[in-house]
Parts: sequence; C-alpha cells; structure tokens
Amino acid sequence: MSAIDREDWGSLAAFAVVAEERSFTRAAARLGVSPSALSHTIRRLEERLRIQLLARSTRSVSTTEAGERLLARLGPAIEEISSAVEDLGRLLDRPSGHVRITASRSAARMVVAPVLPRFTQTYPEIVVEILINPALTNIVAQRFDAGIRLGESLEKDVVAVPVTGPLRMAVVGSPEYFASHPAPSTPHDLGKHRCINFRLPSAGTLYKWEFKKAHHSVEVGVEGPLIFDDEGMVIDAALAGMGLAYLFEDQVASLLQVGALARVLEDWCPPIPGFFLYYPGRRQVSPALAAFIDAVRVPAKARKGH
Repeated sequence: MSAIDREDWGSLAAFAVVAEERSFTRAAARLGVSPSALSHTIRRLEERLRIQLLARSTRSVSTTEAGERLLARLGPAIEEISSAVEDLGRLLDRPSGHVRITASRSAARMVVAPVLPRFTQTYPEIVVEILINPALTNIVAQRFDAGIRLGESLEKDVVAVPVTGPLRMAVVGSPEYFASHPAPSTPHDLGKHRCINFRLPSAGTLYKWEFKKAHHSVEVGVEGPLIFDDEGMVIDAALAGMGLAYLFEDQVASLLQVGALARVLEDWCPPIPGFFLYYPGRRQVSPALAAFIDAVRVPAKARKGH
C-alpha cells in the first residue's frame, strides 16, 4: 500500500465521524455536507486504500475489522490535532470552536436551555452541541468536552463545577385529581393513589420515589396507569389529572405558582445535591469550554438553596 496522499487526511477525519455516529446522515449533518457527498468521500478512500472500512446496510453503518483497527489508531491522532487547533484559538481575542456536552434531558432543560440565547449572542464563533443521554457517559471515550449530571452520580476523578444550587423533589397533582383523592400524609399513603411512573432509560427500571424526614428514609415503588421516560409527558399527564407525579421542584414551580398543580408531602422532600458540569481533571480546558462553564456556573452565594 502506498503512502497516504494529502487529500486522504480529510477523508480519514470524515471516516472517524461516520464510524462514531454509525450513520451517514448524522455524520453529514455534523460535518456540514450532504450524505451522498460523504458516502462518495468514504468510497473513494476505501478504493485508494484497497480495503473496506465500513459495512453498510439499509438501516445502519458499522466498522469492519480493518475499519475498527484504523479507528483505534486515528482517535488519539485526531484528538491531538484538535488540541493543537484549540491552542491556536487561545491566541484569538474571542473564544471559538466546537463544544460537545452530554446531559440528561432534565439537565439540558433546566441548566443549558436558559443560558443559550445570551451565550450564542455573546459568542457567535462557538458552536454548542448538546446530546441527550440519561446514562453517566464516559466523556473521554466518546469525545465529549464535558457532561452535566446530578452531583450524587459523579465519579471522584473528575473536576465538578456546580451549575445549580441544591434541588428538591416534589410530589404534585392537579386540583381535579385531589378533588376525588385525599392528599397523602406520608409516603406510605401513595399505595392508595394513582401515580405516574418514570422509567429510567439507562437502567430500564422504574424509578422509586425517594423520601426523607429527620433520620427516616424510604423508597416507594408506586403504581399507576402510566409509565413514561420523558419528564414533559409526566407533567402533561399530571396536569390532565391522571395521577400524582414526582419531579424536580424547579420543573413545576411556575405551575404550582398559578395553581395548575398542587404539592403534597413537601416535608418529606429535603434538598439534594444539584447538577454539576464535569470534565476530566487531566484535560486542558479550551477557551470555548471555559466560556460555556462561566455561562452555566452558579455563583457561590446561590449554591445554598432556593
């Protein structure tokens, strides 16, 4: 096999994106090209290398054994090149570049969404990519710059920056629901109620409602007619009077204020550690990521609760 040509460097980078996304459509959107042009680029690369790198089907794309071996060698090289480019960005007066963040759906809605309008206006040269994943993602292996998760779920070998103060959970229901169901006095009373369950997408199990009062802690497995894996649908079902819901207080604060929902068992829901942005301690923070961290960081005086 001959030495690689200059034109192949871009093709190799494109191959790495397709292999990571396992989709020509998603990879093309990320690279800003058409799927057909990207497919042609990869096919020309395979022809020049005289070996198949990707196995294509009508529904998916996967790496061949040769492609997997090439990707394993390319990954560190591409990361090193990206770091070199980011270093050049530090010479600029304004941060620029691409920031990839993994976050749970609730973290994205509660932490990221509120700051994006001002951030994108202040830093038009920065592209922020938010990928929703309920699992605690290995940000190094999957090439994310940072993640946002609850503080209680973070590993100890990461740098964690608070992006909310302490949070509280809330058991809520609509006035219509409580018109025909007496309010529970303790978590054990939930067994007499129709509750809206939430399935944890990462574990596949139903989330048990957690309560604590003084030194007494209890987890309750609730039952009811509905199970969702999206908090928005849980809220809609609660508003429609279909049962009690267990959500972050901040997610329903405006609905509680206007009386669309009512809260029960408040004295059983103490504050818990809030959301944190985390990244590997050994990784140098790019100017773009530093700007994003400053945008979502919670001032020290706001960390003590609401």
